[in-house]
Amino acid sequence: MLNPLSAWSGFLARPNDDRIKVFGVAILVAFFSAVLVSTASVVLKPMQDAHLEAERAERMARMIDTLPGLRSIMEEMGIDALQSRLVDLETGAFVEGIDPTSYDIQAAATDPERSVAIPDELDVARLGGRARLAPIYLLERDEELLLVVLPVVGSGYQSTLRAMLALEADLKTVAALTITEQGETPGLGARVETPEWQALWPGKQIADESGEIVISVVRGQATSPYEVDGISGATVTSNGVGNMLRYWLGPHGFGSFLERLREEGL
Repeated sequence: MLNPLSAWSGFLARPNDDRIKVFGVAILVAFFSAVLVSTASVVLKPMQDAHLEAERAERMARMIDTLPGLRSIMEEMGIDALQSRLVDLETGAFVEGIDPTSYDIQAAATDPERSVAIPDELDVARLGGRARLAPIYLLERDEELLLVVLPVVGSGYQSTLRAMLALEADLKTVAALTITEQGETPGLGARVETPEWQALWPGKQIADESGEIVISVVRGQATSPYEVDGISGATVTSNGVGNMLRYWLGPHGFGSFLERLREEGL
């Protein structure tokens, strides 16, 4: 029977330029590096997730502070955060029995049992698929809706864009758009995250008189309440934001939920 210690000693005794020793050392280094990286990934993931969640919460708070009078309304009502609810995107109905604060929409979007494929003709955001359920955030007073915030995601030029879209009580007027994640070109597409560009969104209309979703980001100067100025030199990123909103506000995104909210209220 082969003695492992003898085999290891024999391996170490080989000359450093021996092919077997060279390949053996390379394999061992690769193996232990993979183990180390995998272990670090597992150990650090909860910390990374907590950091991302804290950053999203901070961005949400900043968005609320940009809306005139909203913070004072929340303080008057004795609340410091919007109400979280989970929505079935197919029916537009609220989902009970699942904690929306612990629901991971990104993980659900990659799970075949909890996601659906997006038909090519509807996939303007270039996602391929989406989760069946999605969290939304509400602010209400005396059962009257004041604000609804929708998480949206789409493809930019070289990264995934994630944002929070806040709509006023009429569900047609943009209250705010906050980009929460992007990896676009610094100085160009990355400007979608700047306060200056995001300040262009409040007051914009998402749909025309017929109800068709027409909000868009245009090259140059906006000329209608349905348009937002594009970013010079970042056409693909600008279009990505517009396409992202058109998908999520459409019938395959939050369209059913918004229609139900208009007809039935909270």
